[in-house]
Amino acid sequence: MTRLSVNINKVALLRNARGGSIPDVIAFAQTCERLGADGITVHPRPDERHIRRADVYALRDALQVELNVEGFPSPSYLQLMEQVRPTQATLVPDPPHALTSDRGWDVISQRDFLQPIVAQLKAWGIRVSLFIDPDPEQVQAAAQLGADCIELYTGPYAHRFMQSPEEAIAPYIPAAQKAEALGLRLHAGHDLNLHNLRFLRLNLPNLAEVSIGHALIADALYNGIAETLRRYKQALLV
Repeated sequence: MTRLSVNINKVALLRNARGGSIPDVIAFAQTCERLGADGITVHPRPDERHIRRADVYALRDALQVELNVEGFPSPSYLQLMEQVRPTQATLVPDPPHALTSDRGWDVISQRDFLQPIVAQLKAWGIRVSLFIDPDPEQVQAAAQLGADCIELYTGPYAHRFMQSPEEAIAPYIPAAQKAEALGLRLHAGHDLNLHNLRFLRLNLPNLAEVSIGHALIADALYNGIAETLRRYKQALLV
């Protein structure tokens, strides 16, 4: 079964909109863990508009499931990784004030920048995932850098899915096959939801993990977190 990592950024955004500690981000993450989430994902940004650095430390100490910390590999991010040592670091190419991720790394052109960062994270015992577009050449470059995983950016897939699921998934299949051939663990994330998730899973049999936040938290407002997690986990069954 493909693992489900719940991105809780939107829970933190709701807390920060009012100040204080409601909703309790750590308690929510623990509830997701208790209800069957396989991991928790956070993406702390420099302005701390949702997840704060303090949350990352607290989550490290509170969780039994895997903690995945996304971010642009700035000096402050790398300092956080050295101190927290999460299970996984997912490197994304977002500039500091990006609203959300909207593209993957050009690993080929950024090789000299990324290679020492990947090596350092692995030396700290952290599994490294690179957020990339579904391009077999980028998959190859990620493997050459020594990454453990790739996370395919599924924004374009989600945007095209309603018009043509077959066209939407087409670029992802060769990228997934390339990852399998190279021994890379395959992840996917961005704009995945209950409408498009199962089709993705059925067409990428080596999909090891998905990271889902925005749609999952929105669904929880209607259905409750327990029922929402049940539905997402069910969508990942083949």
